[in-house]
Amino acid sequence: MNDTATNADSASPRSFEDMRGAQRFTLLIRTAKLVCESGEFLCIIRDVSETGLRLRLFHALPADARMALELANGEHYFIERVWERDSHAGFRFAAPIEVQAFIAEVSPYPRRQLRLRLQFPAVLTAAAQASVATVRDLSPQGARIETERFLALGQPLRLEGDGFPAIMAKVCWRSGSDYGLAFEQVFTLEGLAVLAAELQHVGGPPPPSGERQATAVR
Repeated sequence: MNDTATNADSASPRSFEDMRGAQRFTLLIRTAKLVCESGEFLCIIRDVSETGLRLRLFHALPADARMALELANGEHYFIERVWERDSHAGFRFAAPIEVQAFIAEVSPYPRRQLRLRLQFPAVLTAAAQASVATVRDLSPQGARIETERFLALGQPLRLEGDGFPAIMAKVCWRSGSDYGLAFEQVFTLEGLAVLAAELQHVGGPPPPSGERQATAVR
């Protein structure tokens, strides 16, 4: 089933005047991220036209007026916020876009999960020994960390930090002092979005305890 459908009667607020005259497409659960001076934040694209788009949010946005929207294929679009309410926000593109190219997300590289480029200190525990580490990026399935401690491929460990819940993981790659971790439990999209906002000191209150992580990977 195609994940796009023309929707001439989109639910975007009427105040978003410059989008009302353009053909709009509804996108079902198209994940993206907002990039600005305050950090990087997950969102879902709900509809788009050549002049603007509507996003589903998981927390209040930072005060930055201008942001860039990054798609899973690495493409960036500069956008300006027009309105925000009821877990949604409307944005205007800095210049008109090619809607079909936006929806297709064509890329010469394999599609992969969006990663949030964050940086915060953490503690990893492996073989009953704790060591310091720095988290460099996060995705629902894993993280990239930097540590001076040598870790073997496939080595199990626990990762935790201030504001970051303890999670079990295994080393899946290494390059110098950089290591890629695969989590034993994956984060839900909403759980990671809220956690990332908290780690970057942005957004409203977190969801109830237990909603951040999904079931163990099978």
